[in-house]
Amino acid sequence: MLEVNKDLVKKFQAEKNTKDFEVIFNYFAPRIKSLLMKSGADGAQAEDIMHDTMINIWEKIHMYNPDKGSFSSWVYTIARNNRIDLLRKKSSQPYTDISEVEIASDNESGLEIVEQKSISARVKKAIELLPLKQRKVIELSFVNDLTQEEIAGELNIPIGTVKSRMRLAYQKMKHNLKELQA
Repeated sequence: MLEVNKDLVKKFQAEKNTKDFEVIFNYFAPRIKSLLMKSGADGAQAEDIMHDTMINIWEKIHMYNPDKGSFSSWVYTIARNNRIDLLRKKSSQPYTDISEVEIASDNESGLEIVEQKSISARVKKAIELLPLKQRKVIELSFVNDLTQEEIAGELNIPIGTVKSRMRLAYQKMKHNLKELQA
């Protein structure tokens, strides 16, 4: 099996030919499917999401920017987003974020993985530092995936209060993250 390297990705980006895509497909398709199944998707779902991801790679390769991260990170982010989209459509299934599943990637160094975990820990800490009412709306929004209207109903407060608490929470999180980084 041929390896997916920066030169191949650059060539595929420039020429968008099926030969290079086949190498990318053969490399990433089984890894994506395996990762999705480890995160709780059944075989058929994992296959569908994997195919959607590969189609997205073909259609959106022009959007990949190597300055923003490795190609494998970009690919796994597409897979993660496709998994989230599917779960939003079928919200009855439990969700395990594939970013929490350990990824064995040839392209990512241990340092990148440590940095990612460090960022996640800082964000988690920044959320914990929020006042209870602000933390609650953030958790309902991002953990429970509720809309602002649903949060207002859940907490029995006006929508304007939800929006205000979210805005204040974002501001405090930004401040907290700056302090935690220092």
